[in-house]
Amino acid sequence: MSVGFIRDKLEIKFLILYIVSRLSEAIPLAELQELTMCDDGIDYFDFAECLSDLVSTEHLRLEEERYSITPKGLRNSEICESSLPYSVRIRADKNIADYHKMLLRRNQVQSRVVERENGSYTVMLYLRDDVDEIMELELVVATEEMARDLAERFKKNPEQIYSGLLSALYGQ
Repeated sequence: MSVGFIRDKLEIKFLILYIVSRLSEAIPLAELQELTMCDDGIDYFDFAECLSDLVSTEHLRLEEERYSITPKGLRNSEICESSLPYSVRIRADKNIADYHKMLLRRNQVQSRVVERENGSYTVMLYLRDDVDEIMELELVVATEEMARDLAERFKKNPEQIYSGLLSALYGQ
């Protein structure tokens, strides 16, 4: 059985504040839970109770099923973060960095599926970088299943699709 470094609910609250204070946007419950469960000393029920307490004490704000930090929470996070065990902070920082990469990727690679009047579907695929939109592609397909499948395949490897399109258009 593993033993965690987090020992009580106060430390769980510190960890939640530590994490949310370092995020670039509000976070859904499931993703916050995943980031917070970085120590074996935390269980779901304690996490849920601590999260609820942080909202009720106005350290965190819950809007549209997403959590964000308040000025009060930010102040307390800065004061208390040194109370977190170093190994927990290191793990949390790594998870936060990975989460930011995932958010960046989610913003750069997007797709939409829209039903057309005739019953077919349009799949809209978008590839962006930090500055501009690199590619916008619309495809018409017969079924919603095909449309969703194309959207998922695009999200898995948009760079290869972009390169393939360029190669096809240049005849290489």
